[in-house]
Amino acid sequence: MHKSCVAIVAATLVAACSLPAPRQPAGVPAGTPAEPARGARIFRIDTAQSELRVLAFKSGAMAQLGHDHVIENRALSGWIAVADKPSACGFSLQIRAADFIVDDAQARLQEGAGFADEVSEAAKAGTRGNMLSPDVLDAARYPVIAVRSLTITAQHPGEDTWPPQGTAPGATQAELTATMSVVVAGHASTLIAPFVFEDRSGRLRATGMFALSQSAIGLTPFSVMFGALRVADELQVKLDIVAVATP
Repeated sequence: MHKSCVAIVAATLVAACSLPAPRQPAGVPAGTPAEPARGARIFRIDTAQSELRVLAFKSGAMAQLGHDHVIENRALSGWIAVADKPSACGFSLQIRAADFIVDDAQARLQEGAGFADEVSEAAKAGTRGNMLSPDVLDAARYPVIAVRSLTITAQHPGEDTWPPQGTAPGATQAELTATMSVVVAGHASTLIAPFVFEDRSGRLRATGMFALSQSAIGLTPFSVMFGALRVADELQVKLDIVAVATP
């Protein structure tokens, strides 16, 4: 039954569309639960098996002077509350800004020819410093990116229970849509995103690749030389999230 809501986590920081909210202090968004609903089955995010990967692209008239970047976070934490219907599910995810890794050589190799150029250690440090600075994530004041579910719905008729109606016994995948509150650098936004999920013998797994506009979550893309070299507003986000049942 719990398979009907695993990939709520995959909606983290990935927005198919957004409804920006006024800037407010970081913290738990108003109207979202501080704990899982009573009676729900709780799964904890497996930090060792989960990863958020963001691809950031150079832009501007002098883009040839910059690099496209692979930015990872392998220290995700939080919980998923699961039930028989998507509407009864929920999740909470925390992403520590200080845990972002910029341009790991193996990660760049995995992303293919577009990331084949070598990035110096000085350039990596500079990119990471710019990302964590007050002009972007403001990590010193807001060390944690907080994501909480608001509503979860099935994308297709028959997927409001598990297994989806009309599927063969043992079906393990479905598609859902999550509406969530995301707080980044003190700015709260409401985001809506689709995701795909599966259950692997009690281990929940969500994977996906989505476009994310920085401006949709209240961030201003970093730029220098009066915008001649800048980070493009649109990012590509890849997620591989695993959660395991609590004792």
